[in-house]
Amino acid sequence: MEKFSKVKELLASVEADAEKFYNSGNNAAGTRVRKAMQDLKVLAQEIRAEVTEKKNAK
Repeated sequence: MEKFSKVKELLASVEADAEKFYNSGNNAAGTRVRKAMQDLKVLAQEIRAEVTEKKNAK
């Protein structure tokens, strides 16, 4: 559940940069959004592995 909380925190922290990129055309904010999305992908994969491990342990 800790990793899921990190996902929510990451999404909340990148929201301002996403607005800057999409609404203002700020390219630096777009770079930060891309990095955050990559971090999100890694976290999601870790959560998937954890869920699969717990499911198969039963």
